[in-house]
Amino acid sequence: MAALRVLVADDHEIVRKGVCALITSHPGWEVCGEASDGREAVRKVAQLKPDIVILDIGMPSLNGLEATRQILHQNPRQRILILSITESQQTIQEVLTAGARAYVSKSDAAKDLLIAVEELQHDRPYFNSQVGQMVLEGFLNARHQTPNNKPATPNLTSREREIVQLLAEGKSTKAIAITLGLSVKTAETHRSNLMRKLDLHSVGEVVLYAVRNNIVQVAPEAPGISNPSRGSAA
Repeated sequence: MAALRVLVADDHEIVRKGVCALITSHPGWEVCGEASDGREAVRKVAQLKPDIVILDIGMPSLNGLEATRQILHQNPRQRILILSITESQQTIQEVLTAGARAYVSKSDAAKDLLIAVEELQHDRPYFNSQVGQMVLEGFLNARHQTPNNKPATPNLTSREREIVQLLAEGKSTKAIAITLGLSVKTAETHRSNLMRKLDLHSVGEVVLYAVRNNIVQVAPEAPGISNPSRGSAA
């Protein structure tokens, strides 16, 4: 039987290496590629065609949710697992909306990651019981929400979400143009239209919007993920 090929993307090298160690500790699984940001992950998925993709939700340049959307646009059958340091109802809903089929909190990765990958290997989604309860609560709350009390948040296109993230990360208009393969004039037009659409008037407001809407994440340095095959020293 052919090995299960997994691509791992996380901007924290210590976390990425820890995840890779977990994957390779399982017989019949291999890491076919690594990426340190969402854009690299999208490119490598297209090149390497892994069976399963593991994406950190909070990567720079292109976050895990947007990378998920772009990967699934290329291959709707791609199995994707999202890793995150947060476990909020909003985050879970956005993971599901983006199309990922599994979600694991980094704090639970040592015990949940292999189980989640096994479920994906057999074409089954994976969300632990706590996350499942949050999904159910979100569904029930949505049923009781009327059109008048739903938040009026403008829908952003994929390109607009990319620009919000790059602006929130402090990129200049010229840097955004280079990253997205646009002219500086076109990038400036996108930037102006976006800020008008969201009624934002400064980069600081863009940062707040990006954080509140899970486009970027603000968190302390992520801890490493230990390899369960290694025993602790006495």
